[in-house]
Amino acid sequence: MNDLYQRITDRIIHALEQGTPPWVAPWADRTAMPSNLATGKPYRGINVLMLHMEAMDRGYPDSRWLTLKQANELGGKVRKGEHGSPIVFFRLREIGEDDNGFDDPASKKVIPMLKMFTVFNTGQVDFLPERFQLGQKPGWQPIGEAEELLYLSGATIRHGGNRAFYSPSEDLIQMPPQSWFPEVEGYYGVALHELTHWTGHPSRLDRQLGRRHGIDAYAFEELIAEMGAAFLCAYCGLPGRLEHASYIDHWLDALKRDKRLIFVAAGAAQKAADYVIGTQAVVPSPVAALAA
Repeated sequence: MNDLYQRITDRIIHALEQGTPPWVAPWADRTAMPSNLATGKPYRGINVLMLHMEAMDRGYPDSRWLTLKQANELGGKVRKGEHGSPIVFFRLREIGEDDNGFDDPASKKVIPMLKMFTVFNTGQVDFLPERFQLGQKPGWQPIGEAEELLYLSGATIRHGGNRAFYSPSEDLIQMPPQSWFPEVEGYYGVALHELTHWTGHPSRLDRQLGRRHGIDAYAFEELIAEMGAAFLCAYCGLPGRLEHASYIDHWLDALKRDKRLIFVAAGAAQKAADYVIGTQAVVPSPVAALAA
């Protein structure tokens, strides 16, 4: 298990050293979040980073993946000589049984359980049904989706000045005027980055800023915000981008010291993205109201 943590962390360190953060999606013109072709479910947390790295390293144009068994069940065939990509299943498991299999409260403890599975990109599979071929555009407008996330979150967003930041004391997001951004996508990328910071407020996820294994608390929070924003951009079909390159050296140093750091940060980023996306279910949509 320890080797698996280290192998994944080493790959992420290498990607950062090459200037290609693995949470920045390589697909800009289609739904970027890696997902399972057979189930339609998006991959989460550390698996998003791992599959992004595989796609960038191998030049895959598609963000969809499936197991060998799923490919066969769909009538597809993994091409001879193709190698799969690893993903992991991670959860905390409570152990507390005596030698006879009975619960023993005195010996209960929680340990991390990490298992590895192999998936193949759809670009490695022939003979898939036509309905799974690339070419279909999402039914929604990407920029509109980002606007919905910002509105439905309920976050207070104020425009003006020349800086973008989240103020915990005032619980508001400050953004420069939209006209200051040369690309519309750039505005939403920054806004979703600050929205990830916003999720950490005590009234929401209560994300504690504490020093962890040699990384400054703010550098760790920026790592979470970078990945959280990339997950949200992917959800909206927008290209991810690196917002705070100045922290790369801090991240590299910390990752080399702590092989579990990226797992913790990716989990926190996924939790932040889930929170933002989940707000759509509890806040009335202005689009739905107009359509009613």
